[in-house]
Amino acid sequence: MAGDTTLIIGLGNPILGDDGVGWVIAQKLKKRFASKSNLEFEFLSLGGLSLMERLTGYQNVILIDAISSGKHPKGEVVSFPLSAMPDLTAGHTSSSHDTSLRNALNVGRSMNICLPKDEDILIVAVEAANVYDFSEELTPPVASAVPVAVNLVMNLISKMYKGEKYGIHRNAPSLPVLQPSHRRPIQSNRHDR
Repeated sequence: MAGDTTLIIGLGNPILGDDGVGWVIAQKLKKRFASKSNLEFEFLSLGGLSLMERLTGYQNVILIDAISSGKHPKGEVVSFPLSAMPDLTAGHTSSSHDTSLRNALNVGRSMNICLPKDEDILIVAVEAANVYDFSEELTPPVASAVPVAVNLVMNLISKMYKGEKYGIHRNAPSLPVLQPSHRRPIQSNRHDR
């Protein structure tokens, strides 16, 4: 199903520690929104062209993933539209064996594939501590970020139902960043970290 349905994708690999946080968050959201027919949930491990194909026909998408940017404390939750993401920020939106999601979307659009606009693809990400070791467990800071990320996505969905389009202010330089220990917004462009 596509069209007016919002696609929520948990990205990552559930056997690579914190890399599985996108799946954990999406699973919790799927349970909470089980009766909502206008939300569709997917769990994927690939980005680039494979991810682009999955977005076909949707107007609104929320991608939930781990990031290893080094710009935020471990376990910090950040959200931003794809249009605001620097290249190579999220591990599963680009790969050395594929292309970035933004490039894949541009290729798809050049072939007249019906894809969401970059500003209608929202990324909710958790700064990861460990994404390379085999483990089905999240590190403590990332595990404590799960309820924060779940609440953030629930608020975004609620605002979407009210016609506020993710609650994102277009042309804003940055969106709020949430920390697990603090439920108040912190500006993501702070340099004192």
